[in-house]
Amino acid sequence: MADSEFLREFQKKVETKIRENEISVVQYWHERLGRLVSMKPDGIASLQLEIRRVYDMMENRIKTLKKG
Repeated sequence: MADSEFLREFQKKVETKIRENEISVVQYWHERLGRLVSMKPDGIASLQLEIRRVYDMMENRIKTLKKG
């Protein structure tokens, strides 16, 4: 019985940690995209440049995660 209780507690802790990490990631990208939304770009080129920066950041993060 102690083993199954330990496993339930461990699983609960892991799920909580995963949820916390996901919230953190989503909050970060939400903030980055919020900056884009609130931008007052001079033209489409500056907006495209900012979108490209966020895109590149996400692409680099994906590559980093896949390496690990």
